Amino acid sequence: MFNSENKQSENRIVIIEPDKRIALVAHDNKKYDLVEWAKFNKSLLSHHKICATGTTGAILEKELGFKIEKLQSGPLGGDQQLGARIAENEIDFLIFFWDPLEPQPHDPDVKALLRMAVVWNIPIACNRASADFMISSPLMDSYYERQVPDYDIYRNRNF
Repeated sequence: MFNSENKQSENRIVIIEPDKRIALVAHDNKKYDLVEWAKFNKSLLSHHKICATGTTGAILEKELGFKIEKLQSGPLGGDQQLGARIAENEIDFLIFFWDPLEPQPHDPDVKALLRMAVVWNIPIACNRASADFMISSPLMDSYYERQVPDYDIYRNRNF
C-alpha cells in the first residue's frame, strides 16, 4: 500500500528555460526517421540548443543548416556523454529514435542513458509519435518547473 510518509526524498524544482537543451540520438536504422522528423520540425528546433551523438549530429547539421554540438558516436561513448550531461542538468530532454529490433553493441550504454533520463525526470521521446507530441506541446517554448528527486538522502547516507 502506498504511504506518502515513507517516501525517501523530497523533490526539488529545476527551471527549464524556453530555449531548451535538446539531445537527439538515433540508431543506424532510425537515422533517416530522425532526420526527416527534424527537417519537418526545423523551425521549431532552430532556436533551441541541439546536441547529438557523432554521426547523427553530422547528418543533422548538414540537413538542417544550423549548428549541432556533436559528441562521440554512441558506441564510442556518446551515449555515456549524454547520460553525464543529464546528471549534470545540462540536457532538458532527450529524443532517441532507437531500434528495439536490432541488437546494438552498446546496449548497456543505451540502457544507462535511458535510465539517467528517468532518474533525473527529463522527457524522453523514443519514436516519431512521442517526439511529435513533445515538440508541439505548449510547454516547448515556455518555462517549465521540472520536479527532480532530491537525492541528498541517498548521497549523505551512512555506511
